[in-house]
Amino acid sequence: MLTRIAEKLDGGQSIDRSDALFLLQEAELLEIGQLADRMRRRLHPLRRVTFVVDRNVNYSNICLAGCSFCAFYRDPAAEGGYLLSHEQILAKVAELAAQGGTQLLLQGGLHPELAIDWFEELFQRIRQSFPSVQIHSLSPAEIVHIANLSSLSVADCLKRLREAGLASLPGGGAELLVEEVRQRISPYKIAWQQWAQVMREAHAQGMPTTATMVFGFGEEPGQIVEHLFRIRDLQPASGGFTAFIPWTFQPDNTALGGQGVSAWDYLKVLAVSRLVLDNIPNLQASWVTQGAAIAQTALFFGANDMGGTMLEENVVAAAGTSFRLSQQELIELVREAGFVAARRDTGYRVLEEYP
Repeated sequence: MLTRIAEKLDGGQSIDRSDALFLLQEAELLEIGQLADRMRRRLHPLRRVTFVVDRNVNYSNICLAGCSFCAFYRDPAAEGGYLLSHEQILAKVAELAAQGGTQLLLQGGLHPELAIDWFEELFQRIRQSFPSVQIHSLSPAEIVHIANLSSLSVADCLKRLREAGLASLPGGGAELLVEEVRQRISPYKIAWQQWAQVMREAHAQGMPTTATMVFGFGEEPGQIVEHLFRIRDLQPASGGFTAFIPWTFQPDNTALGGQGVSAWDYLKVLAVSRLVLDNIPNLQASWVTQGAAIAQTALFFGANDMGGTMLEENVVAAAGTSFRLSQQELIELVREAGFVAARRDTGYRVLEEYP
């Protein structure tokens, strides 16, 4: 079976669901890693590993979704809830720009009062004051929520936000695109079909996006495979997904709780993701959840990108995971693995290499 899969991949064919399920359930980790590494080298023959200088600003932790896997959110009436002012956010963007940052990841909860006007004004001010910073912000769940609060269609909501300065969307809120899992862990969040609708509409309007997956909720291997194929099936219409980013559920301080996923399982899912998603160019390693050593190892299991330097990160940290890497540490990590580090922008255009 593994030989047949390898021949299929080497011949430029896509693997099917049964192939992916076999790889997850029966193949050895190193065997899958070798296949994923071969695909990475075909897609990225220059042995270049990219990263972006970014900041993740969480404008609010007040959220109506109440996801059981989230340690960050607060109910609207609970203590500890906050909403940053536009001035506070602009000060954070100024710090990002001063360090040469080019990407702003602005995300928060499903706030009950923030309609589209709040975001339009903010995006316009960011674009005017910091034109070198790309606004790569708002998950599909936030887009749907803002559209509903503002009595807009998803298409009109995205159009107005794009005109205000929103340039691209992150893939957050995907978790697993399987309704059985979503109903168990986040029953009040959008259905997977709505997530896909937002992405299709963003791509149709010329806005690139990333796609993500969070796993480790006690799901079945077949459900991970289904998520990957739903992402793959969305891509041919527009090619709008620039990258895929899988990471693991962090159980500490969450209502869902449970045991974390091992590094072994993370690397296996990462490698299978690379093999399934042959139509998405970039695969990101999650040093934020896995730490430096495993992220470095991920470069031999299909990953070609280290994500962002993240001058700020709050959501994963709320679950008790607080790995930090400076830009120089990230560059050295890539070099030590035998690759060439390269700073990129949100669209994966290389800005500078560090041989």
